[in-house]
Amino acid sequence: MSGEARWVRSPVSRVDRHWATNPNCKSVLVMVPHIVAGTRLFDLLALLENDKRLQVVFTQPESWETWQATHDFLAVRGGVVLPWAQARRERYDLVLAGSIRGMDEVNGPALLIPHGGGLAQYRRWRPETTGESWAPVLNMDRDQLMRHGKVLAEAIVLTHDDEMEVLTVACPPAVPYAVVAGDIAFDRMTASLPLRDHYRAELGLTPGQELVVVSSTWSTASAFGRRPDLFDVVQRELPADRYRVVGLLHPNVWSHHGAWQVRTWLADNMRSGLGLVPPEEGWRAALVGADHVIGDYGSVTTFAAGLGRPILRSAEPDGPLRPGSPSSVLAEVAPRWEPERPLEAQLAAARALCTPELGSRVRGLLTSRPGAAAAILREAMYRLLRLVEPDQSVVPLSLPAPTLLAS
Repeated sequence: MSGEARWVRSPVSRVDRHWATNPNCKSVLVMVPHIVAGTRLFDLLALLENDKRLQVVFTQPESWETWQATHDFLAVRGGVVLPWAQARRERYDLVLAGSIRGMDEVNGPALLIPHGGGLAQYRRWRPETTGESWAPVLNMDRDQLMRHGKVLAEAIVLTHDDEMEVLTVACPPAVPYAVVAGDIAFDRMTASLPLRDHYRAELGLTPGQELVVVSSTWSTASAFGRRPDLFDVVQRELPADRYRVVGLLHPNVWSHHGAWQVRTWLADNMRSGLGLVPPEEGWRAALVGADHVIGDYGSVTTFAAGLGRPILRSAEPDGPLRPGSPSSVLAEVAPRWEPERPLEAQLAAARALCTPELGSRVRGLLTSRPGAAAAILREAMYRLLRLVEPDQSVVPLSLPAPTLLAS
């Protein structure tokens, strides 16, 4: 290769085959553009554990290689990471993608999985060839799922039957490749509910305290984007002896601004007792342990509502929500946080409005295959690999205990 990009020894390369100790493996390329996609893809990789017929390698699509946080995320996990230019030169038996970024530049049957709460939640798109009103789509139109008249993935994972209806309108050629699998991240959260007390202890709760999780997605429309003093206000309102406040910031905040900067912004908050969850993992366990969630329009808030947690909405997106999506339902029924009013009273009101029926409704919108995502996804991966599935049954794995960053 030229001096523009380095080359690494690759266990899936024909050139490096003589180095292989186990040379007969089928190859799996995992495309990780950012930490959010990486977290979801590692949920999938757990379904391939112990299979000595497989060799997994990773890459960052070219436009995302400059995000150091993603590089660090992969480096800590110890996999072989191929530079993008090198990854594009090989053919793989399976490609796993948590984003459409770069999918048209790699070779091999691909499985595309959403890295948030489904593919059709937030944005709206107007069909170019019709005079109809706005139609709901997120990453499901032809421009997203097709290149040069060909569907990008052999398996497009949907969380809900409702998304199949959206796909049928937005990109009919992709329908034969769709797999309604439910949501593996949400399945892992529900499977972890028996560990709630353990997670709360790991998050530092003392007897009698309530756990308030404050969550923000990224962008200027997010809760933290609109109110950089978000955590200041919450901590000022809630007595530390009765409430433990834990913050969740979208990994893109950490990746773009840098971990040092985020910790610097929140240094006084952490010294005053804010528990800050790292971007890679821990947010799901925090939701399992939560008594209250103050969250914006991000997927974290809808997951929390699906777990039955009382919600205070802290910010809405700039654009419209898709009618019938979990986010739109919460926007209709969950109370809006009003920072000028006493927060404890608002938390109590949100709890009173958090009925079992609401939680059940949101759960029904998050997944059409509750508890079944792991089995469905493993079957899809082995189908694309053209391998017989392992004999062991597959169930959702419980989540690791959360950790907090040191102040």
